[in-house]
Amino acid sequence: MSTKEVSEVVTDKSETTLVAKLEEEGDIAADYLEGLLDITDLDGDIDIDVENDRAALAIVGGKLSHLVGSEGEVLDALQELTRLAVQTSTGDRSRLMLDIDGYRAGRKDELKQIAHDSADEVNSSKTSLKLAPMNAFERKVIHDTIQTLGLTSESEGEDPERCVVIFPAK
Repeated sequence: MSTKEVSEVVTDKSETTLVAKLEEEGDIAADYLEGLLDITDLDGDIDIDVENDRAALAIVGGKLSHLVGSEGEVLDALQELTRLAVQTSTGDRSRLMLDIDGYRAGRKDELKQIAHDSADEVNSSKTSLKLAPMNAFERKVIHDTIQTLGLTSESEGEDPERCVVIFPAK
């Protein structure tokens, strides 16, 4: 085997290993969430996926909006508890994402629009723009979108007042 072929095999194997690890995280998280739903006597189906090198779970169906909270704060807490359950089981820190009733998917669309509007403003004014404080999920969506638009951004401040600053192109 050539060096290139060995490298491709190693890359394929490490990708397969990562996907298997993330699928295991998803299964552990789903079991934990099923237990929570059973305890609280709530209905909901759990979908498991792997997105952007992390396990992604979604609870859909049933009356679940109270598990999201007014601005996603209950969802954030449930996500952290689920991550801790996975970490306890695997011994590794988890970066899994949890969505309930499509809240994060909808919020992601809103944040992308905010990023586009903010980028337009920065391009017009040629000055940086500081956005309102956001949680880590929200900041990541903004950063990723701003990067695709050819601008730069960085987070500043301390949680819970941490925010994104968008800079004009040089």
